Amino acid sequence: MTPAIDVRGLGRMFGPFKAVEDVSFEVTPGEIFGYLGANGAGKSTTIRMLCGLLAPTAGAATVAGFDVAARPEAVKSSIGYMSQKFSLYLDLPVEANVEFFGGAYGIPHRALRVRAEEVLEQLDLWSLRKARTGDLPGGTRQRLALGCALLHRPQILFLDEPTAGVDPMSRRDFWRLIRDLAASGTTIFVTTHYMDEAEYCARIGLMVDGRLVALDTPAGLKREHVPGRMLAVEGSDLSAGLAALRGRPGVLASEPFGSGGHVRLDSARMTDQQALDVLAGAGAEGLSAELVEPSLEDVFLAVVGGSAGETRTVESGS
Repeated sequence: MTPAIDVRGLGRMFGPFKAVEDVSFEVTPGEIFGYLGANGAGKSTTIRMLCGLLAPTAGAATVAGFDVAARPEAVKSSIGYMSQKFSLYLDLPVEANVEFFGGAYGIPHRALRVRAEEVLEQLDLWSLRKARTGDLPGGTRQRLALGCALLHRPQILFLDEPTAGVDPMSRRDFWRLIRDLAASGTTIFVTTHYMDEAEYCARIGLMVDGRLVALDTPAGLKREHVPGRMLAVEGSDLSAGLAALRGRPGVLASEPFGSGGHVRLDSARMTDQQALDVLAGAGAEGLSAELVEPSLEDVFLAVVGGSAGETRTVESGS
């Protein structure tokens, strides 16, 4: 099967600064592919290159069969793009935004009228077509932005932090739409800071300082990067105890997690009770522990947090 996206040694320099360095991966048609990393890791720069908006300075990539450097306009006509900031005209009615983006994609007027009604119905926005876009809730504007990106029936959809600042229910509904699109054959390339969303991805690439340092299914990443026995610990005054556990024989990780902590153990070298004793000895009270499965947040902390170093500032919003 020909990849929907094929990346080989891709790189981008800004002067002496390496924003993206020697990145290689493939995305298959209909796959939901997640691209994760801390701010400044190179995610948005990669997307801009794959969308034909920024020329690579090293390597090569094809998107929908087109070389991103040699045929950027062909790439743009084959993809949909939804940025981390809403790209809508807030003073315009919903239907005017749809008409504008349909025209930008070169859809003939008569065909656009039919397609606009189809998309607005699909996204449950038809009744709001006369509403001022700026008056809509964030989750509704999000669906409209997605609809505008889908008007020309793109083979591949790039979503750059699409649910940033959106309430949990709207995020859930948005991902239902994404899974439906992928099931119908649309390839999805998505960046997100929400680890629960990343669980929906078939595979995930993790970026650190411009390099792709891990690539696998969510389950595969957990097996490789967070082995051991994971305890979810609750109690008061945990900070000192979590710090006291780090570096002890048998302790693979000890980090704050939500209101409590996650402690990962090599059970052959440290038991659950021994870990709790260390926490209590450091002043933690009301302790309880439950065996849990590792999450992608644990993977992110292990892979990205452990090797990222200082936050980069050259590349804003990436």
